[in-house]
Formats: sequence, C-alpha cells, structure tokens
Amino acid sequence: MKTYLFTPGPVPVADDTLLEMAKPIIHHRTEEFESIFAVVRKGLKSVFQTTEEVFVLAASGTGAMEGAVANTLSSGDKALVVNGGKFGERWGKICRAYGVEVEEIMVEWGEAVEPSLIKEKLDGDPSISAVLMQASETSTAVKHPTKEIAEITRDRDDVVLIVDGITAVGVFPVMFDEWGIDVLVGGSQKAFMLPPGLSFAAMSQKAWKFYERSNLPKFYLDFAAYKKNAEKNTTPYTPAVTLVRGLASVLEKFSAEGIENVYMRSALLALAAREGLSAMGLELYAKKSPSPAVTAACSPPDIDAKRIISALRDKFGMTVAGGQDQAKGKIFRISHMGYIDRADIIAVISAVESVLLEIGHRFEFGAGMKRASEVFANDGI
Repeated sequence: MKTYLFTPGPVPVADDTLLEMAKPIIHHRTEEFESIFAVVRKGLKSVFQTTEEVFVLAASGTGAMEGAVANTLSSGDKALVVNGGKFGERWGKICRAYGVEVEEIMVEWGEAVEPSLIKEKLDGDPSISAVLMQASETSTAVKHPTKEIAEITRDRDDVVLIVDGITAVGVFPVMFDEWGIDVLVGGSQKAFMLPPGLSFAAMSQKAWKFYERSNLPKFYLDFAAYKKNAEKNTTPYTPAVTLVRGLASVLEKFSAEGIENVYMRSALLALAAREGLSAMGLELYAKKSPSPAVTAACSPPDIDAKRIISALRDKFGMTVAGGQDQAKGKIFRISHMGYIDRADIIAVISAVESVLLEIGHRFEFGAGMKRASEVFANDGI
C-alpha cells in the first residue's frame, strides 16, 4: 500500500531532496561545506525576513525554544506566556526549568489570544521581562496575532518578544525585522520539507542586549557561538551535515518559487482542506483564526476521532495526527506543510469522506471533494 504523511511534522520530503541528502558525507570543516552553508545563511535570512543571522542547531525545535529562553532571560525574571495549547504549555515548562517566574495567559483551546490581554498585563506589571507565544499553535491549529502583539512589545526596551514559529516560518508571513520580533525559532521537519533534526533561531539587536545581562547557563545552546561561527559559514559544533545539504536544496527551491508564492500555495491548500472538511458537516476546531499550516477537524458527535485516524491509516495508508490532552479523541489534524500539493489534499479529503460514510456519519457524500476541487479550480474564490 502506498503511504501518505499528513502529520504536522514530520512532513513528506521530496525525492530530489532525499537524493541530495544521499550524496556521500563530507567533512564540515572544509570549503565545500562552507559553500553549502553560505547558501543556507542567505536562504534562511530570506525566509525569516531578516538581515540578522539565523542560527542552525542540530536539535529539534524544542532545542531552539530552550535556547531562546537561555540566551535572553535570567533567573528570577518574570515571563508572560501565552498558553493556548501543548506548545504554549511547553514555553512555561522551559522557563520554570531555568528558574524563570511564569505568568500564563490561559487561552481556550481552538481560540487565538487577544492582543489587548498582552498590553493589559504589560501595562499593569513592569516586572515582566518577556512575552512568549506561538505564531501557529500546532496542537490546536490556531494562528495567533503575532504582528499585533509585536506592535505592543517592540517599543518596550525592557520586554523581549519570543516567538515559536516552528509551524509558521515558511508557511505564512512572519516578518522578523519589519514587525519587531526579538527571537524567532523554526524547525526542519515542517515547512522546510526535511526530516527532523535541525532547528533555527534568529535574535534581534534588542535580544542581544538581553543576552548581555542573561545569567542562565548555556554551552551548546549559546547563540553567541553560533553567531560568531555563522559569519564564517560554519557552526561551532558538529552540524547535521546531511540535513544541512538538504536544507540548502530546499532553500534554493524557495528562492526559485518566491517566498510570496510559497505563502500563497500554503494558504490555498489550507483553504481547500478547511472548505472540504466543512462541506462534510465537520466543525473546525479553530473557527476564527485557523493556521495555514494544519487544519483540525472535530470528530462527529459520539465518534472517537481515533476511529477516523485508524481507518485512514489502515484502509488508505494515510497518517494524520490526533488531538492531545483535552482534545484527545475529539479532533484529527491534517497538515498541508511540506511536500504536499493539490492532488494530496483531494486524496485525503476523499479518504475522509469514505471513512465517515462507513462509520455512519450522515452527510452529502462527495460534497467535501467537490468543494475542495472548486477551491482549487477558482484558486481560492
């Protein structure tokens, strides 16, 4: 059976990228590697929309998240964390592990945070040193208002904005320099269409001022070492050479396609998925601010989402993600990141329809595939 991967990380990897990574391994302290890394440096700056260095770590996205905290905060600092899902929750766990005091804004799962709440907290408590948030909360398929929150923090010299862009960077615009984000992190196994193993981080000039006073322990995740070495087209420690080679290939594709076209492609795939699922009578989990990276659909009443997920895997070879914690058994999530195209979205929508029909969900069979096809036929209209 042919298999399909629709999880929000790892994502499918293009055949030519896999072939690029299958080339003989090279040593990382060579001119050959430095030339590859130069392509990566340029490409990442373009995708992150910044003139600052973007560091490449041999770590999952959580490694970059931890580094973002360790390089900007100090023990006893207070951080304001937007907790609207599993990865917002993770920001709080990382901060507490480093002795940073955490105040959480608890956001209902499936909803986006209100920027006014951030402003209210910062205005009322001058001891807050950082705001930590997700641009795209993967567990709930919600897009948070990063630009609007950056407008609140960018003119506050005593507050740094740290953004998890792991399922946002390369999917929709996250303008690091223009918006005034201070730390932005990403991961290879999302929009970058690579296997897991790399994470990325960019730091603003304001963030570097926070670095100078930070007293948290850091060695492998010391971003100053990555900055110094990046300027020489290398890394401070042994990089994931094969993944870096693949990353250079992907970034060249992004450049050829044009980053705005990448965003439009992602938005179109997301719209078709949302419209197709809605046409089946399914409720979307993120109703008001859905992420273009992943779509979460609520399972029909009295049907455990695990039944849908298992049937998609067993009958169609399609792997989609389930819900976590309070959403477990209630939702299933379909990613449109990575090496995904229109035909893939049509295929998964069709498969979901077949599964729902077999389970006994009452709806107009074929309505989902018809609606998704209409979206593609009219390019979103």
